Amino acid sequence: MGRADRPKGILKTAGSSGKIIPFVQDPNYYFQKGSYYHKKNKLPKALLFLKKAIELEPDNAQHHYNLACLLSQTSQLQEANRIFKHIVSNLAPEMTECYFLMAINYGLMDDLAKTRQYLHKYLQHTDISEITEEARELLLAMEEDSIEDEFTAQDKEALEKAMASLSDGQLQERFIDSSFQRVLQWGLYEGSDVLKERILKLYGTVRDQKAISALKEFVVSPWVKERLRQVALLELKKIDPAGSCRIYTGGCIKEINLAHATLPAPVWCQKWQEVLDCACENMRKSPCYGEEFFEDIRAIWLDYINHVYPQMPRIGKIQAWAAGLEYCLARFHFLGLTQKELAQSYRVSPASVSRTYKLINRMLHIDQKAYRNMLSFLVQHDLDRN
Repeated sequence: MGRADRPKGILKTAGSSGKIIPFVQDPNYYFQKGSYYHKKNKLPKALLFLKKAIELEPDNAQHHYNLACLLSQTSQLQEANRIFKHIVSNLAPEMTECYFLMAINYGLMDDLAKTRQYLHKYLQHTDISEITEEARELLLAMEEDSIEDEFTAQDKEALEKAMASLSDGQLQERFIDSSFQRVLQWGLYEGSDVLKERILKLYGTVRDQKAISALKEFVVSPWVKERLRQVALLELKKIDPAGSCRIYTGGCIKEINLAHATLPAPVWCQKWQEVLDCACENMRKSPCYGEEFFEDIRAIWLDYINHVYPQMPRIGKIQAWAAGLEYCLARFHFLGLTQKELAQSYRVSPASVSRTYKLINRMLHIDQKAYRNMLSFLVQHDLDRN
């Protein structure tokens, strides 16, 4: 069988000459291929096909829009914003959601002035809708975040000391003070990750309306770390298991039902992060891994922790667990890496790689999922050929 991504573009004429005539695909072919590989999380291939669609149909605003969204997803934020601006300036001024997406990208690049500028521009050019309310909420949150200028390094040090030394009861008593609430809000966005997590858990303990509002504002922000967003969601779920809230996920704001939300483990241990960091560091030494593989290994590790928590096996040697985790990824994608090769790479014994792999595989059934994925790929491959 030929490659699934190779255009079916060679036709032979009838007759004895056997002359070969190239068959040029239309833009929709490349658009569909780009969409297919986007769904498969094969982003480099998706980019190639979307760029080809634009080459053949340069005035099609939707092709440009899809490319800019994909570039945003792959963290090519400057180029994505250049395309969004081209769309509203030259191709389709009515696609005002480009302003909103530009604002999000500028926020991820820490350019808050331009974030505000394009949120305002979006609101000026767009009729009232669900997204306009989201834009207003983001602007409001940014204005509240501006209180950071009122606090000094000494304020931060005092807050960290209080959060580390005071009991839950003492912190709840101090929460009544509006000035303490303001410094907590500042620490939630400007403090260390450890401080942020403690503040989120304090809000979950206090459970009054101000604390709940702070948690809901946090989970809807596009500029917070996903792990901390999940901590905040867990606190909200403890407060109101059947409630709902809006969160930022997948590049947009969505309403979720907390009763049906699957959240990661409520505690994130340093050793868990060290295992993931060790595996990613080793993978970066190889030219074989695209960025999508790093997302997959994170997903496998989080999935495993969520399945076994709180009965997580003891993590002794970080490198052994990292090697077993990378072997899971290799098995999942049929990459051909052996346990012996990975043991040498991580400087551990093959037996330790086998042991950690078996622990993860026993819980997640990596082999079964891998074969199902391969079967689905082959079926889709044959459909593409036909």
